[in-house]
Amino acid sequence: MATFKDFRNKVKPNWCPGCGDFSVLAAMQRAFANLGLEPEDVAIVSGIGCSGRISGYVNAYGFHSVHGRSLPIAQGLKLANRDLTVVAAGGDGDGFAIGMGHTVHAIRRNVDITYIVMDNQVYGLTKGQTSPRSQLGFKTKSTPSGSIEAAIAPMEMALTVGAGFVAQSVSSDLKQLTNIIQAGIQHKGFSLINVYSPCVTYNKINTYDWFKNNLVNLDDIEGYDPSNRNMAMQTLMEHNSLVTGIIYQNKDRQPYEELIKGFRKEPLYKQDLKISREDFERLASEFM
Repeated sequence: MATFKDFRNKVKPNWCPGCGDFSVLAAMQRAFANLGLEPEDVAIVSGIGCSGRISGYVNAYGFHSVHGRSLPIAQGLKLANRDLTVVAAGGDGDGFAIGMGHTVHAIRRNVDITYIVMDNQVYGLTKGQTSPRSQLGFKTKSTPSGSIEAAIAPMEMALTVGAGFVAQSVSSDLKQLTNIIQAGIQHKGFSLINVYSPCVTYNKINTYDWFKNNLVNLDDIEGYDPSNRNMAMQTLMEHNSLVTGIIYQNKDRQPYEELIKGFRKEPLYKQDLKISREDFERLASEFM
């Protein structure tokens, strides 16, 4: 059986020392091992940005896609090979700016993949500009007087478009983050996991200490029920989305794959896709 070390490769991450993405990488590797997966069972599709490099740091199948397009590729990969555990990964700029259209429709489509967003509330790779998650007044090179745009609320957004699994963690809590990634992979359908992953170089506001002082663990809220969608939305609004844990899970919603008529359990790559001459000519005649 594989251990988390088996999901390591010889490529050394070149993130800044202290970057939260290191913990996300470690949590993913631990989650894979805890679930009894082997490296050949896993595929990671990443986007662009600092976090987009993560697909190259795991000993598994990896695909480094273009900006904002990790989800279409991850969904296609899962539909072609249902045996794979498919994880998409990227940053808040990748998933909630150029890729937001794909994020919304992937949530409502509900293909059985897990999407991990490393949310540092800034564009790190391009040297510190505002992202869709930057708060009002946030000063960067692109907003020297402070941002005048409201930050997007991805957890609330996910609930409104019918997400079946919505969770949030912080990279400083490796144990919780590992458990949430495991739960997201085990969930049948699309799983959205937002991870507060501090950028130690360009975001001096949302630091590890800031999150320690402002985040609320849902396990500490008496009576919280992650199966109650109304409670989930109300709790997010009451705490300005600054919560960690499984926010909402609907175990009854069927994944996309189960709703496609005639969609075989056998992965596409194992199926005999040859077509007889007779069938080919019959199909071709329909277009002539």
